[in-house]
Amino acid sequence: MAQYYSEMVMEHFTNPRNVGEIEDADGIGEIGNAKCGDIMKMYIKVKDERISDVKFKTFGCGSAIATSSIATEMIMGKTIKEALKLSNKAVVEALGGLPQNKIHCSVLAEQSIKAAIADYYRRQGVDPTPIVGKLADPHEEACKLE
Repeated sequence: MAQYYSEMVMEHFTNPRNVGEIEDADGIGEIGNAKCGDIMKMYIKVKDERISDVKFKTFGCGSAIATSSIATEMIMGKTIKEALKLSNKAVVEALGGLPQNKIHCSVLAEQSIKAAIADYYRRQGVDPTPIVGKLADPHEEACKLE
């Protein structure tokens, strides 16, 4: 496995950051498909419109775990608006790249964060669609290719 992945991917896979759940989370987002193997669940805590805590639980491959881990680091302390700008490309770059057949894991990380933020807004009584956009499960397309 190591020959196909960057040192940063291996580091986040073997020593993932922010693993777990937040019992009193302000938003929870789950993206994935058990049939194909990757499921990401993100938990966020928000204080003064900033992500004050973020945790994840991921069932899947090493790339899924690594992308979840680094994505949590990338949004910790950011405003919700800043966190919504996190792209799968930024996740891939922060990890030093991913094999082409694992790029969907970075999209799952991006989408699970957006799903958690959408849930946060729903809990506030706000329609998240104009803010977060339409959430799609990118894993569905990846499943068709496998």
